Amino acid sequence: MRQIPLCDMKTGTYATVIKLDTKGDLRRRLMDIGLVEGTLVECVRKSPAGDPKAYLIRGAVIALRKEDAKTVLVEAAL
Repeated sequence: MRQIPLCDMKTGTYATVIKLDTKGDLRRRLMDIGLVEGTLVECVRKSPAGDPKAYLIRGAVIALRKEDAKTVLVEAAL
C-alpha cells in the first residue's frame, strides 16, 4: 500500500498512521492528540477553502492545518 501525507486524505476515508515526519514541539503536540503509529484516522470534514481539515482521532474531532498534517504519513485502511 502507498503512504500519503494526512493532508491528502479525502473526506470520508480512513487511514492508519505510519510515522510522524517532524521533531520538537509539533511532534509532541501531534502525539498528545493521539497521532501515534497504528492509530486509525478518519477525515470527516474540510473547510470551504480546503484548509484546515477535520479528522476523527481516537474519538475526538481535531482540525489540523495542511502545514501540520503534511508531516503525518498514513496508509489507506480497508
